[in-house]
Amino acid sequence: MPFVIALVVSFVLCAILVPVFLGICKIFGLYDIVQERRCHVYVLFGNVVGTIDQPGLHFLFQKLGVRAFLVRWLGKRHVLDMRLDQDYLRSQPVNSEEGAPMGIGIWYEMYISDPVAYLFKNTDPRGSLGANVSNSTVRCLSNMKLDDMLSNRHEMSQTVRAEVSPQSHQWGYKLGSIYIRKVHFRDAAMIKQIESKVVNRLRQVTSAIRQEGANQVSIIASTAERKAAIEFAKAAAIRPEIVGAVLREISLDQEVANSTFEVLETQKIIEGEARIVLLPRGGSLLGDMLAASSESADRRAPKVGSSE
Repeated sequence: MPFVIALVVSFVLCAILVPVFLGICKIFGLYDIVQERRCHVYVLFGNVVGTIDQPGLHFLFQKLGVRAFLVRWLGKRHVLDMRLDQDYLRSQPVNSEEGAPMGIGIWYEMYISDPVAYLFKNTDPRGSLGANVSNSTVRCLSNMKLDDMLSNRHEMSQTVRAEVSPQSHQWGYKLGSIYIRKVHFRDAAMIKQIESKVVNRLRQVTSAIRQEGANQVSIIASTAERKAAIEFAKAAAIRPEIVGAVLREISLDQEVANSTFEVLETQKIIEGEARIVLLPRGGSLLGDMLAASSESADRRAPKVGSSE
């Protein structure tokens, strides 16, 4: 039983009385809790009486003295976000040295460097910094050569940052990294003209490449044909000599020569597509066919002295 009572009392103290007590202490300004990357600025009767930018639990009486009890009731506490922030300005209008209307997209980072100046020296530090960056971009990057404007983005970024940083720091808003992310043409008609010129140039280059390839192919083909014709001519000139030498070697052996010529004669007969009639040996069919063919020839021959 005593254990249960002690447990209930401990629960009541930890869950109810302690938070209530800490809340009352905080209302009366005995302490304050600062989160990471936050800054608390305490103002009393229009004057800044203290600034705390270190995270953790702070006893205000040690830092503000007796004024800590009055800040909560008669003053004001400003909580500022000290984290790094970023913004992007789109299509800032500038003109190149050649007169081309260009647009520049610029990305930049900023953070609060002086909390008091941020609160009281400018009513809109973020907007003022954006206007300052925009004006510096237009002022510093106008009348540049178009080639440099399209290629030297790093130098352009450094130029704008060097122009903006000193003035923005006076407002408690410091500029971090800055980078030119996009450079483009603002005139739609000019964009179409450039696109048409690029397309025509690509067509010209493509046609030139195709013509060059066709010329190279023609040169290679003609060279190959010339070399082939030379080699064929050499072969045609050498062929009779080779054939004659072979026939001379064959003619040295009479039997081989006769067999070779018989084979060649048979091959010519076969290749000539002539009709061959085979007759049995010792028959009279060949004499009858010859007699019939002679009689038909005599009939077709015209008679001498005949009148028509």
